[in-house]
Amino acid sequence: MVTYRYLGNSGLKISEITYGNWLTHGSQVENDTAKACVRAALDAGITSFDTADVYANTAAETVLGEALRGQRRESLEIFTKVYWPTGPKGPNDSGLSRKHILESINGSLQRLQTDYVDLYQAHRYDTETPLEETMQAFADVVRQGKALYIGVSEWTADQIRAGHALAQQLGIQLISSQPQYSMLWRVIEPEVVPTSRELGISQIVWSPVAQGILTGKYLPGAPLPAGSRATDTRGGADMIGRFFQVPGLLERVQLLKPIADELGLTLAQLAVAWVLQNSNVAAAIIGASRPEQVQENVRASGVTIPAELLARIDEALGGTVVRDASMTAASSPSSRPS
Repeated sequence: MVTYRYLGNSGLKISEITYGNWLTHGSQVENDTAKACVRAALDAGITSFDTADVYANTAAETVLGEALRGQRRESLEIFTKVYWPTGPKGPNDSGLSRKHILESINGSLQRLQTDYVDLYQAHRYDTETPLEETMQAFADVVRQGKALYIGVSEWTADQIRAGHALAQQLGIQLISSQPQYSMLWRVIEPEVVPTSRELGISQIVWSPVAQGILTGKYLPGAPLPAGSRATDTRGGADMIGRFFQVPGLLERVQLLKPIADELGLTLAQLAVAWVLQNSNVAAAIIGASRPEQVQENVRASGVTIPAELLARIDEALGGTVVRDASMTAASSPSSRPS
């Protein structure tokens, strides 16, 4: 069963394995399968569910709302996000303007079939809206009872610090950051993590298995597995493609197999357990296209990886690990998307 961690400096506990439905619900898997995955998550003790209005152009929120219908709301932590274009993609259908935030939260609540979300997150930093306007809108969302806490996703350390200062002035709690983080992608370690620790902010990390690369199913020199993310033309292949450009990466990943075996874990479980060794990480987001994947990933909860094995992981992956802190800023658009 899953264990739980406090989210930032708040009293809110979330499941350290959080179920996310990016690239699955409303797009890659049928609704019945999506509901079965959510049921498997609930059965495993997962109480935290992460989505966003942009996933499948709002369809993912709708599917998650249907899947959670009938559950005791007080026993769940539901997270969603705002920033990317949704709907007809008009001039105000993206970004973090007051207009877009206040309209988007209402749409998300309707699709999720709930009166409030536990965590409302800025899905990227909006360079075209004054941060003061954004944080005031988030404060109003909290005061209206539509969100309990505020978070951000893929913000730099400086952006997090500025947002946190405004949140304090406005009397609301900015308690989380949602970055990409895995054995292979460690760009948050130099700046985002130390700043977050100082400010009482936790990480809820996405892609802990590096889009599936760290499952070990992509073998050096072998054809791509049928039905895998790397063969999905609806978005999955684009995300995972950059890993295939790293010389020797697939060979390096295979070197992790003996380490996983020593711990009695699969490679995927090792990857999820690895991100949870970072004390600033409150949760790892897992996705699933089959209920069995949920059941497998949950076994990473509560695992302790000894220091000597962590060192062996670093040695095995060598120079394939990305640590450049500037990559956080590079992941955000320089202007509001349309």
